[in-house]
Amino acid sequence: MTIHHRAAVLGSPIAHSLSPVLHNAAYRALGLDDWEYGRFELDEARLPGFLAGLAPGGWAGFSLTMPLKRAVIPLLDEVSESALAVDAVNTLVFEADGRRTGDNTDVPGLVAALRERGIEKVPAAAVLGAGATASSALAALARLGAGQITVYVRSPERARQMRELGERLGVAVLTADWARGAEALAGPLTVSTTPVGATDGFAEELTATPGALFDVLYHPWPTALAAACAERGATVLGGLDLLVHQAVLQCERFTGITPGPLAAMRAAGEAALASS
Repeated sequence: MTIHHRAAVLGSPIAHSLSPVLHNAAYRALGLDDWEYGRFELDEARLPGFLAGLAPGGWAGFSLTMPLKRAVIPLLDEVSESALAVDAVNTLVFEADGRRTGDNTDVPGLVAALRERGIEKVPAAAVLGAGATASSALAALARLGAGQITVYVRSPERARQMRELGERLGVAVLTADWARGAEALAGPLTVSTTPVGATDGFAEELTATPGALFDVLYHPWPTALAAACAERGATVLGGLDLLVHQAVLQCERFTGITPGPLAAMRAAGEAALASS
């Protein structure tokens, strides 16, 4: 079989990424036998040379993970408003005329995942963490009509950045000290965007029935916080929910085929995690 169309995920570290599993499953489900999705370990310093050295034609686009979501922006010909708003591009598409365009599918992916679970609108919400995914979470919560968002952060500088982003997005953002993060779970919705283990202590502090939790980690799963919330009857979403929904949108951009095969991609992701 000859491969005529390629896509891949770029970032560092990248060995753990489920993106190849999801996208290749999508290609098979769509009957795109001449498509292939791979991975490349790249940091910010190597990204410009990598893009410049690509052979012309054949590349549909790239998924971008850390630390490249901001570093790629100066290398693009056009960036969507939603990606500029959160200063993060996770999807690079090669247009037919050769232009490189950048978009962010994390924001609509978060919205789609929450709506799939019946969360259409939230009066208020909380975000744990202040990195690139937290920025996407703020944008998603703004789309869901959150009147006020409290972000729990470790540093005054991060707090300032989150308040400024809230101003750009037109949503009221309050900031609180990270040590008080367990308080967030009492609200209607909390989005946790932190590394493995960062919220384990909050799981031990839960008292009342928590609101919905969207924990963007997917391995190991469940996190201690997700398990504690689920035990208390809360609606819990995990990183696979986000990963699948944003990957479906990427697949649609790369292939031009809509809708993307959500069920096939989710099943492939679940199977990969179950065997890991």
